Amino acid sequence: MQIEKYHLKSTSRLTRFEFISDGPRGTIRKLIEFQTTTDPGLFNLAFGDKHPVTGGIDDLAVSNNGDTEKILATVVAALYSFCNHYPDAYIYASGSTKARTRLYRMGISRFYEQMRADFYLYGQLGDDFVEFELGIAYDGFLAQRKFD
Repeated sequence: MQIEKYHLKSTSRLTRFEFISDGPRGTIRKLIEFQTTTDPGLFNLAFGDKHPVTGGIDDLAVSNNGDTEKILATVVAALYSFCNHYPDAYIYASGSTKARTRLYRMGISRFYEQMRADFYLYGQLGDDFVEFELGIAYDGFLAQRKFD
């Protein structure tokens, strides 16, 4: 992808990434975590502002720092890094609000051609997962890296 992205710092296991959003509202620390779930091989993608006190992810913060596309490209870059390290992993993502889930869909749509070439992509409709299609409002998303 040729879209500008932020520099990522990660843990040695590549499950937690940090970067700094830089825009009109200043510098804002962001976190991306690939969290284990009760299903082996399934990880939850968590994303948001780094809470200044707890150091955890604040997935309800609204930064409005004018760099949404650069942030989405950075999250996608973290996804590639994680999947290159964990090639059998499935990654689930859903926003903390409907608006954020819509933003994730917009991000997938923005990078759709590249992601479709590199990932198996599914959209969640209720309890079911179907092959991702542009223009459908999904409840969540599931991806697995293709290594053919």
